[in-house]
Formats: sequence, C-alpha cells, structure tokens
Amino acid sequence: MGLLRMSVIGGAVLSVSAAGALAADMPGDRTLAPPASSSKYSEPESEPFAGWYLRGDIGYSWLKSGSAEAANGFLAPTSGKLNNNINASIGAGIKSGWLRSDITVDFIPATSYSGQVVTPGDTTAKVTATTILLNGYLDLGSWYRMTPYVGVGAGTANMHISNFVSAATPPFASNSSRSQWNFAWAGMAGVAYSISPNVMVDFGYRYVSLGDVRTQADAFGSFKLKNIAAHEVRVGLRWNFEDAPLGR
Repeated sequence: MGLLRMSVIGGAVLSVSAAGALAADMPGDRTLAPPASSSKYSEPESEPFAGWYLRGDIGYSWLKSGSAEAANGFLAPTSGKLNNNINASIGAGIKSGWLRSDITVDFIPATSYSGQVVTPGDTTAKVTATTILLNGYLDLGSWYRMTPYVGVGAGTANMHISNFVSAATPPFASNSSRSQWNFAWAGMAGVAYSISPNVMVDFGYRYVSLGDVRTQADAFGSFKLKNIAAHEVRVGLRWNFEDAPLGR
C-alpha cells in the first residue's frame, strides 16, 4: 500500500513538472525579437535643370523692304533697297522629348537703306532691328548625331530708323530718328549636330518678318519703310544643363 501511494505521488509530480515545462515553451509566452530594420527606400534625385539649355547664334541676313511711303504730296522712292548685314542672337529654352521651346533676343545692327526719287541714292537712311521671340520647335529624330528640326516663332520687333537724308521727300529736319515696336514672326528649319553629351552645333535657316518703320515727322510729313523682312542663315551652339558634367 505504501509503495502504491509513493508511485501515485511521484507520477503526479512528474505530470505537473511536464505541464510547466510545456507551458514555458508555448509560443504565446515568448517575447519575440523585433524584426531587423530594413533600409529606407530613397527616390532617385531629379535633375534640377532637366531639359534646360542656353543658346547663342550668329549669322547673315538678306534684308528686304516691300515698299516706301512718302508724305502726302511728295513722291516716294521708286526703287530702294536695304543692304545685307550680320545678325546675332542669345536665348534660353527647355526641351522635352522631341519638343523644344525657347525665348531669344536677336539683333541686326544699323543697316543702310538707299532709294531713288529723282536720282539714284538721293534718299538714304539706316535701320536697326531688335527682336524678342518665343519659339517652338519639333525635332524630327536623330541619326548619326544629327537632329533635323522645324520651328515657328512670334513676338515683337523694335525697329529704329536714323540718319535719314533726302532732298526730294520729307522729313527735311536734321533729326528724324524714331523707334517703334511691331508684331514679328518667324519660320525656321535646320539641323543640330551633337559634339558632346551636352553641346550641340546648330545650323539653321530663318525667315523673319519685322514690320514697318517710320521716321519722325516734320512740318512736311514723314517717311515710312514697309514690310521689312529678312532671310537668314545662322550657326550657333546649344548648351544643355541636364547632361553637363557639373550636374554629376
């Protein structure tokens, strides 16, 4: 009887011990270690000047004037011409895919005008043109580093006439210089050649319409050159910020 009691008590103790050990191993009672921290995702840095570029151009202009208009009662030159001259331009723009746009300031220095009322060259003047144009371009694909394009532009032209001299048509005053702002527009086409990742040489043609210019009037009236325009060939550089070494 005593041996039986001892066996029962021993079995009970072993059962309680086993239950405690099992309870200690239950997953719910364990303290789980925090997951290892993962590095945070960082978005790639965007280029602050992506697509932006500067440009500069020089060229040659074949200038023309549609006609001349004299004061009432006086004869206008029956023949007259503007000489050819150089031109220069600076600008800034942005490119997105095959589309580009820029704003340019263009300058044609004082250009001689000569007309005939009675004798050849009896009416002379000088004309200066400064244009500010907003331009849009369509690049037509790239082959062997060359990218042809077409474009249009619109803006304003400041036309200045000075040194007007004529014995046949007014004004006869010593100072008849005058400036005026006109609507101006342009059409262009050309090809750009990439000489480095961020520099392109631009060879282009442009037709630009500059409008009219009129002298100051004196007691007899004023003189006007109408429909001034130019055919231009130009060469320039475009410097792209996005691919510049300074941005890397």
